[in-house]
Amino acid sequence: MTHSRKNIYFASDMHLGMYPEAESREREKKLVAWLRSIEEDVAELWLLGDIFDYWFEHKKVVPRGFVRFIGKLAELADQGVPIHIFTGNHDVWFFDYFPGEIGAVIHRDPVTWNFGQRKFYLSHGDGLTKKDRGYLFIKSIFRSKFLQWWWARLHPNGSASFAQWWSKKSRYGKEMVHPFKGEEEEEQLIFARNMLEQDPEIDYFLFGHRHIPYDIEVAKGKRAICLGDWISSFSYAVFDGEELKLKYFKGS
Repeated sequence: MTHSRKNIYFASDMHLGMYPEAESREREKKLVAWLRSIEEDVAELWLLGDIFDYWFEHKKVVPRGFVRFIGKLAELADQGVPIHIFTGNHDVWFFDYFPGEIGAVIHRDPVTWNFGQRKFYLSHGDGLTKKDRGYLFIKSIFRSKFLQWWWARLHPNGSASFAQWWSKKSRYGKEMVHPFKGEEEEEQLIFARNMLEQDPEIDYFLFGHRHIPYDIEVAKGKRAICLGDWISSFSYAVFDGEELKLKYFKGS
């Protein structure tokens, strides 16, 4: 089969493994169906964080499950498709498993990247401003090498069960997605406008995290896109070398 690979695909916030398990499994199947639908024209795949609701790699152990999804990523990688993975606020503990198994590139911080003649700013989209000091403090704790060492000493059954319990408790105690605040209040949009003052060459800002798909012009000819999620919107972006579009997967 001859492939014409020219499109670059972006997606985020799958939260695989999130309670309830049956719904997570169905999301995984839908995600794999999407990957199958793009495999003939995908040139690169960028996943912008929170792929998993919890992820921690022990030296000899990785979390159970997700075999359909990881297997499909491996298949794409074997076909020569570069795969880039951003750590999110739920799956910050990626280490060397995906780079070692499928050659994926792990990004722990935002990056600027040129695709053809267009410059992109890519980020999971959390902690972009200094307003939420509590959240930024927690984020720094989870990046702590000592915490990672200490967590690795725990038995995976116990640590994973606790993390899943905590995620379920915190999520069901409050809304998972807060309503869109408006173009003048959304932190991602504020950040994009401020960033353009430092680097006016950026054409597109791509974010995850907010779970709300949007495509908004932040300056003349400059756009910010939130990729939405694979819980309710099943949205993604595709760049064909000339045009960037926000799309929705309707398959199953």
